[in-house]
Amino acid sequence: MNDSPGWATPGSSPSDSERPSTDGSAQQPAPPAQPAQPAGDPKWSAEQPPPGQWSNPGTTPAAPQPQPQPTAGWGQQPGTPQAGQYGPQYGYPGAPGQWGQPPAAKPGVIPLRPLGLGEILDGAVATMRTHWRAVLPITLVVATVVQVISVIVQKFMLDDLAISASADTGPDELIDAIGSTIGASAVVQFIQVLGTIVVTAMLTMVFSRAVLGQQSSVSDAWRESRPQLLRLIGLTLLMALGAVLLGAVLILPGILADAVGLAVLGFLIWLPLLAWLAVKFTLASPALMLEKSTVFKAFGRSSKLVKGTWWRIFGITLLTTIIAGFISAMIVMPFQFLSIFAFSGGLDALADGSPAAMNSWGALIAPAIGLIIAQTIVMPFQSGVTVLLYVDQRIRREGLDLELARAAGLENYGTTGG
Repeated sequence: MNDSPGWATPGSSPSDSERPSTDGSAQQPAPPAQPAQPAGDPKWSAEQPPPGQWSNPGTTPAAPQPQPQPTAGWGQQPGTPQAGQYGPQYGYPGAPGQWGQPPAAKPGVIPLRPLGLGEILDGAVATMRTHWRAVLPITLVVATVVQVISVIVQKFMLDDLAISASADTGPDELIDAIGSTIGASAVVQFIQVLGTIVVTAMLTMVFSRAVLGQQSSVSDAWRESRPQLLRLIGLTLLMALGAVLLGAVLILPGILADAVGLAVLGFLIWLPLLAWLAVKFTLASPALMLEKSTVFKAFGRSSKLVKGTWWRIFGITLLTTIIAGFISAMIVMPFQFLSIFAFSGGLDALADGSPAAMNSWGALIAPAIGLIIAQTIVMPFQSGVTVLLYVDQRIRREGLDLELARAAGLENYGTTGG
């Protein structure tokens, strides 16, 4: 009994004869009616040869030769399907070899079967390459808006720092400068988080269509993701609030008791616990968007899908983060050097702490351009890996490939020939 939700992403819906029944099984179209046998006609007798053994007129059909059954070997368990039996199951006309399993159907960027690491990464890159008309405008516009706001906020933030760095600055001015700095940083982080949420929501819809081999547009992605945006914001805020509260419970007692060892111990407990929770709920965002669920149901779905495969998802997520960080560093570094040597007076000006070396428009705009380019490339890659991890886990646990095949319009997928 499969109680998992269906594939809620838009796509070609199955015909009435192929819609799932109430018990979760797919209804197959009724076979065409056979012509009635004429009564008393000797040509229609019970002595007809079995199907598949009709011979040409005037020839005698040869008796079928028994085929030797292969023994279980090379990891094959007794009772498993033998060679040539995978064709009808995957909509494939026949097995390519005696022992070869035919490739799974691939209507879009991934094959409809459990995915490996390389297929998940390749699927994310293939979506960016094939559907770039929808992917790049989304990330480019959001990254540009975020960086423009960040540059403006940092400009005034660095001005306050320059004032506070003077020799005759009193304690009150110093406290005000620190407060404005913290407030400006909070505004920048909030804008970046909000932009990331919008990108994640829209790209989730683009990747869900790419799995089915369907094209997307920016307007389609926005229309399909907009109803779930507020819930996605709530989910993100709950995760951030949970991380802060968990750190406060573990670290704050040591700080209040003026016990450095206790505070350090709480911090060392907080980090791995935070990583465990982050991986446990890493699939909550695609579950929320694609299943049209509520925030708490999305947390529960992610926990269920990750259960038993935490280390695998952790490894793939960590590798994706490392790749994204390396790509971002390679793109931003030249613009950072340009900011230092062309607009900030070089390393000597930075070492002297000159305000002009930090708050000039050129020094702020140059690295911002690098960040725009980097985020335009990195954000869809990371979002795509998360969505494909969600699809992979549902294929492994819930047989989502059957629903995806029907949504993609593949006929006879998952049926056995007979």
